[in-house]
Amino acid sequence: MQHTYYESKKRLLALVVAAIFLLLCIFLRLAYIQVVWGRQLQAKAADQWQRDLPIKAYRGDIVDTNGNLLATTQTGFGVYARPQSVTDADMCADALSALLRIDRQTLYDKLTKRGVSEVTLKRQIQPDAAQQIRELNLQGVYLASEGIRSYVYGDFLSQVLGFVSSDGLGQTGIEAYYDKYLQGINGALLTETDLIGKELPDGSMTYIPAINGLTVTLTIDAVIQTVAENVLQLAMYQQNPQAVRCIVLDVKTGEILAMASKPSVDLNNLPRDNLEYLMKYSKNTLLTDVYEPGSTFKVLTASACLEEYRRGNPRAFSAEHVFANSSGTRIIDGSKISCWTKHANGKHSNQTLSDALNNSCNPIFTDIALSLGKQTMYDYLEKFGYGSATGIDFSGEQAGILVPENAVTNGDLARIGFGQTIAVTALQLCMATAAAVNGGLLMQPYLVKEISDPTTGQVVKQFTPTVVNRAISEQTSKQIATMLQRVVDEGGGKNAKIDGYEIGGKTGTAQKFVDGALATGKYVSSFIGFFPVRDPQYLVLMIVDEPQGQSYGSIVAAPYAKLIFQEIINYKNIAPAE
Repeated sequence: MQHTYYESKKRLLALVVAAIFLLLCIFLRLAYIQVVWGRQLQAKAADQWQRDLPIKAYRGDIVDTNGNLLATTQTGFGVYARPQSVTDADMCADALSALLRIDRQTLYDKLTKRGVSEVTLKRQIQPDAAQQIRELNLQGVYLASEGIRSYVYGDFLSQVLGFVSSDGLGQTGIEAYYDKYLQGINGALLTETDLIGKELPDGSMTYIPAINGLTVTLTIDAVIQTVAENVLQLAMYQQNPQAVRCIVLDVKTGEILAMASKPSVDLNNLPRDNLEYLMKYSKNTLLTDVYEPGSTFKVLTASACLEEYRRGNPRAFSAEHVFANSSGTRIIDGSKISCWTKHANGKHSNQTLSDALNNSCNPIFTDIALSLGKQTMYDYLEKFGYGSATGIDFSGEQAGILVPENAVTNGDLARIGFGQTIAVTALQLCMATAAAVNGGLLMQPYLVKEISDPTTGQVVKQFTPTVVNRAISEQTSKQIATMLQRVVDEGGGKNAKIDGYEIGGKTGTAQKFVDGALATGKYVSSFIGFFPVRDPQYLVLMIVDEPQGQSYGSIVAAPYAKLIFQEIINYKNIAPAE
């Protein structure tokens, strides 16, 4: 009997423990659902009895360095429908087909689509069309305010600004690179509906406002950009080339002041039905394409020579060294390298380094490169940024093409000395030349100065000059700048000379490669220059791709750089040198 009592007591205890355990599990489950799943379940519930009409955030503005508007967002509308709320699909399709310029059957199929709460009929329509739709008072058809991207000057700065998709997302250029700052955060208008998606007559509405995008301020100066684009248009007309390109930058900071290419595209009227044309002329080839720089590259070879002499390298040459060069040719590994001009009557013989730059004499730069050797030359290629991307805030930049150091031959090295057997981007050439004359510092180029909140004016992100490395000493840089001034005063760059102003520069003419071989009669003609020589600030690179007729950079590129220099002088009211 006592045994039975104890067994009953044990069973009761076990039952109590089991009940407590079960209740504890239920409690913990409820707590988990309330605390951990709460928001998710609430969202699911809300999704079942609420429908949201999107409120698109307005994309942020893009302005130039002085605050001038370049890209903005104008008021537009999206047209949406809730098929469950459409009472007369035939009538709606008839009424909207002409207004939206959409096939009637396509509209009807959308208006009668089942299994969806909402369909998009058309995005980014103009306010006048939206007003006409509003007046029709179509049941189940809704309008939502959204932005239409607008570019103030059409094809102005088009390869830099880039463009957006039909959904308003950045696809190329600044629009793509800084998309997360520009796009903003969308809002919504929430309305209560029944299970099949019809609005409840007495249902509540909740408004969640959109947060518009931030303002992106470029380093581009719209005045200088306008000058560059006008000059390029003139060059297109006079030289009839395949393309013309230009970069203007601040030598000391790396800020890009102008960046332009022609032909270009109108950002307000993109040829989206011709993707080949669109991609070809919307691409920023100044940093995505490479070319042989030709004689403009001799600035690096001269800089390396003088810097190594200053460091005591016995294989380098001083500024006073006289190069005997009466033949005007060199035979390297069985291959003949010639100067651009015949050395008749001793022309180009017995030249200093300054003379060689002035005359753009290839054999002397061959001598320098071979004397310094491939290790030293490749050290300077790296110091001046060749073989690697500049790090500009823009997608698609190329690093250029260098023969691997362990594979370079004497013939390769000789040609690298005067700008052949190497492919660079226009931007790389600009930054390297800027380093040669700005005191020896290789700067990182940049296109955006700051990002700010347009409502409060608060700066969210700011960009400042960045030194990548020291390429050469200040002393060597001053020597190079002075030598390049002589090129403009007396030599091949004289068509860029402006009386009373200290301008330095170097011309270049390089034969183009097509399908891996030199193309007869096809050249890239260029001029890179800067001023004032004693305190460099502005640098201009002018490239004329396949000019018709004359091909020398001194004739078809330097005069256009001069026009840009002159307009900058006028704009900035720069006084002549004393």
